Amino acid sequence: MNTIQNYFNCFLQFCYFCQVKSLDKKELDGARVNSLVVELSTRNGYGVSMRHSLINAVIYYYKNVLGRYDYKNGIIRPKKDKELPHVLSKEVVQSILCNCENLKHRTMLSLTYASGLRVGEVLKLKVSDIDSKRMLITVRGGKGKKDRIVMLSEKILVLLRDYFKQYRPTHYLFEGQYGGIYSEASLRKVLNNACVKAKVLERPTLHWLRHSFATHLLEAGTDIRYIQQLLGHASTKTTEIYTHVSTKHIGMIKSPLDHLDI
Repeated sequence: MNTIQNYFNCFLQFCYFCQVKSLDKKELDGARVNSLVVELSTRNGYGVSMRHSLINAVIYYYKNVLGRYDYKNGIIRPKKDKELPHVLSKEVVQSILCNCENLKHRTMLSLTYASGLRVGEVLKLKVSDIDSKRMLITVRGGKGKKDRIVMLSEKILVLLRDYFKQYRPTHYLFEGQYGGIYSEASLRKVLNNACVKAKVLERPTLHWLRHSFATHLLEAGTDIRYIQQLLGHASTKTTEIYTHVSTKHIGMIKSPLDHLDI
């Protein structure tokens, strides 16, 4: 849904840009489309990722809606910057979690770090996805609509049991105030408030917890192939940004949360 919304917003801006210039977008050739995309991106100060989203949205329109396949190679793509992922130290993660006093909020942030889940995957978890007997969590419909299995931290299980007794979720594991799926914006605010209380100078995103999960596993000697599986990456090339290789059976992997005193 995030991809759909991004493409929609980008294409809406492209349509408005064409309208301002009194251009019929259906009649443009590849070179003109390319120049418009570059001009729009430059005017709005888009970064590389946003430019790619704009290009993808425009190509989708011409290719899938109008059936104009000649536009596929007509737009020049910018090269992505090779940025290293943002990683928090174990001490900072511990401080953030310890300064999250609300049980529900603390459980959500702890689970995000403990299992390396994307924020959307955390919010879509259902009560039935937690297998306390096998100490596993089933992540359904992750990126690429793929299911996967990740480990269930022992400390998370304790938190989840206390949380369940207090909140009694019925469908989603973490439900909003009036039921239904919990808001991503609300969880971002929870993290920000915890960082303020913990006096963390940086303002980490929820995805930083996922990066920290992977890095801390690598530092503990976990094989990168298992980390690839836990993160749900299609290829080890994506996981190699964390760069480290070891050999351990996935069943023996301990969540980094289990090493924290929380």
